[in-house]
Amino acid sequence: MQLLTEIIIGFFSAYLALTNGIAERVEELFVHEDTTQEETTFSKLSSAYNSIPKILIENAAYQSGAVIDADSNTATATPLEALVNIYCTYTTDDYTRTTTGTGFFVDSDGVILTNAHVAQFLLLETLNGQTDCIVRTGNPAVATYEADLLYISPAWVQEHAALIATENPKGTGERDYALLYVTAGLNNKPMPRTFPALPLDTALLPIQALYSETIAAGYPAGTAFATGDGNAPLLPKQASTSIVELMTFGSNYADLMTIGGSLVGEQGASGGPVLNTQGDVIGIISTRGDDASYGAGSLRALTLSYIDRTIQEETGFTLQRNLGGNLPFRSQLFKETLVPFLSQMLQRELVQ
Repeated sequence: MQLLTEIIIGFFSAYLALTNGIAERVEELFVHEDTTQEETTFSKLSSAYNSIPKILIENAAYQSGAVIDADSNTATATPLEALVNIYCTYTTDDYTRTTTGTGFFVDSDGVILTNAHVAQFLLLETLNGQTDCIVRTGNPAVATYEADLLYISPAWVQEHAALIATENPKGTGERDYALLYVTAGLNNKPMPRTFPALPLDTALLPIQALYSETIAAGYPAGTAFATGDGNAPLLPKQASTSIVELMTFGSNYADLMTIGGSLVGEQGASGGPVLNTQGDVIGIISTRGDDASYGAGSLRALTLSYIDRTIQEETGFTLQRNLGGNLPFRSQLFKETLVPFLSQMLQRELVQ
């Protein structure tokens, strides 16, 4: 069985390498003629992804799981109402690994948007060891819900599997997103009829958004980690700040933004929302920013337009449509199609 798994993983990795190679050759043969002046208005970051395999797009069963359009998200929750803390523990006979991060409800049916580097621990449920991930809410955060993995960017896992074994991982945040959905209330508590979701704005972020006011929210835990007090109350925070930098991974759109330093900018805030002055989510916090240039607690956030565009490349559906359909069915299909490969990639890093 182990040999078969290794063969499958090898095939999956080879497939990624082949598609990346083809993409590079195609790029050499064609010259893009739609270059505009706006191409120079965003700071450029190197992209780690030249091509994305169409595994889910070519899977008929997965495609059938989201043929129904999601209802329009008319939610009007406040950032702190929609905020959640995701706390995961992975325990084996040799060690225990934990992670804490932020997420927020993006659909009233209980769908949560967070980072892949937070949600990746849910991929370990199929491995030897015990995985326990809980969703905490409130002020201070208390254990409230159980959640399951609805989607995680397979391209991100394949590129960044080694980060799971790194104490202080670093990256650009490219494709660092995942979707969870609430499956039950803890301690047999009933779930609400609807969850307090935030409205989303997936429109392209124009260059004129630079220096505009924003609100950032999260469950920063850096102070508790620094003092070694893992039992300290975890408090949600939100702060007013502004967009101080816009970046692109080569799309010539605003894929990533930097927001100025604030009290939200600590470890644990990853996965939190960045909202415009109308209260719509325009980004999701992914990494720390440049404190020397933009103030202590500076953060970088993926734009919602970037996530909407790239999740279509990976699944065939917009972000909004990925929030609808038969959630348990789609979650199970994702597990059957990709989780065995992705979890084994992580396990290889953990045992080294």
